[in-house]
Amino acid sequence: MKDFAAIDFETANGQRSSVCSVGVVVVRSGLITDTFYSLIHPVPGYYARFCQEVHGLGPEDTDEAPLFPTVWRQIEPLIAGLPLVAHNSPFDEGCLKAVFQAYQMDYPDYQFRCTCRASRQHFGQRLPNHQLHTVAAACGFNLEHHHHALADAEACAHIAMQLL
Repeated sequence: MKDFAAIDFETANGQRSSVCSVGVVVVRSGLITDTFYSLIHPVPGYYARFCQEVHGLGPEDTDEAPLFPTVWRQIEPLIAGLPLVAHNSPFDEGCLKAVFQAYQMDYPDYQFRCTCRASRQHFGQRLPNHQLHTVAAACGFNLEHHHHALADAEACAHIAMQLL
């Protein structure tokens, strides 16, 4: 794949609609041409301790953040016509569909590709697991800020450029 957008969401709680940050990395002709990151005021607007421990975000970070529809209006033109790529795409695609539904927005039929699935096919049992940081390292990318949405989207983009 030479043209795509890697996307990653972090959530505030167990509800997939509770996206609290998003990272997007746009790849055109095999080169990263744009990046986008934003905090998002989650819906529902509470944080589960587990989620906070994973990504370090809490209400103090997102209480004044924009709502999803405002953030998506900025992302939409960046990704227009591109397939979306995510590591464990069922999670990120599920988040996107859930938050579109929460705001009663019409969901475009985005095409998702999964770098986790691609890793399983490419590396098989040669890796101890197929978690993002493991696969990124196997592809030569140093993921320094795992669970920061933009850092994770960058890692996913580098994996996709090699495996998809």
